[in-house]
Amino acid sequence: MKKIIIADDEHKILMSLEYSFKKNGYDVYIARDGTEVIEFLKSMTPDVILLDIMMPNLDGYSTLELIKKDDKLKQTKVIFLSAKNNPRDIEKGMELGADAYITKPYSIKKLIQQIEEMF
Repeated sequence: MKKIIIADDEHKILMSLEYSFKKNGYDVYIARDGTEVIEFLKSMTPDVILLDIMMPNLDGYSTLELIKKDDKLKQTKVIFLSAKNNPRDIEKGMELGADAYITKPYSIKKLIQQIEEMF
């Protein structure tokens, strides 16, 4: 079973994504900010991390920078899922090493399909 961490500070988004990914056979872990993602990564290696950018405490960009420093996470796919749709924001996310950048609003069906295609 593939493991996914979903990091977003919006409760409704977390709940709909958690439901959809569980329904598609994923083992789902929920984080409300980047610090919670980093805590999970101390004890597990997920296949995918869905990362919002605008979160309290530790934003998505900073979280990705920490993830990229960890050799055991080289195979983990990191996807930004953000309302920030400015080309500069997208470019920054990709330059930091994201595997994809998806803007909100999005189709959950297409999101899951895109992640499946990465594997």
